[in-house]
Amino acid sequence: MMSEVCEACQLRKQIRHPFPVQTTHVTSKPLEMIHSYVWTTKIESIGGCKYYVSFIDDHIRKVWVCFMKHKGEVFQHFLNFKAMVKKEKGVSIKCLRFDGRGKYFSNEFSEYSCSYSPQQNGIVERKNRHIVEITRAMLNEKNLLNYFWAEAVVTAVYIMNRTPTTIVHSMTLEEKFIGKKPYVSHLKMFGCIAYVHVPDEKRSKLDPKAEKCIFIGYSLEQKGYSSFNPSTWKLQVSRDVVFDEMVNWYPPLKIA
Repeated sequence: MMSEVCEACQLRKQIRHPFPVQTTHVTSKPLEMIHSYVWTTKIESIGGCKYYVSFIDDHIRKVWVCFMKHKGEVFQHFLNFKAMVKKEKGVSIKCLRFDGRGKYFSNEFSEYSCSYSPQQNGIVERKNRHIVEITRAMLNEKNLLNYFWAEAVVTAVYIMNRTPTTIVHSMTLEEKFIGKKPYVSHLKMFGCIAYVHVPDEKRSKLDPKAEKCIFIGYSLEQKGYSSFNPSTWKLQVSRDVVFDEMVNWYPPLKIA
């Protein structure tokens, strides 16, 4: 016996049908599909950003993040990312998937992407939730201001990509993508004290040979550690650093 459909109920109470728990599309190679997401906050980073856009490979689940001052920068970051991974892997991105909340709606993306419901974007939603949870924990652990969120995010992603996971048979995401084991012996505790060497040409004979800073991550542009000097409120990158990983900065930081 067929059930009757109540028109009043449908007009007033109808809900959307649930999406399947598992996607029906399975990729077999890197860059066949990239998931993307724009995350936003009211708190400006040290560099003046309020957004980041993430790109997640569907097959490997490796993550890339780019920081933005304006949402309008998304397309340019995508083009830069597209060129970078093509240079690394020798293949192009075949499909870009993103949530349907308006952040990507532009004619520029029509060539690359297909918009779909946020419920279908579980991979990127879960991954970005994980990134933000790790970021929050890192800041809280070392009592750092939320203005360091961008540095914590990029460090969280850096470590996640270099952590073994069952998704790629206990390999690291970085190894699965580039084909060789990543270097990890240089990893240090985010937010710890970092004594950064001052070159001879930048000091007099009686000046200290090091500056007391806070370690805030790894430089992706050059070899070295990123540090923040609370006395000058400046960021710097150096290879010559001595770490005290068990000590937090004291007194507490204040906004300059």
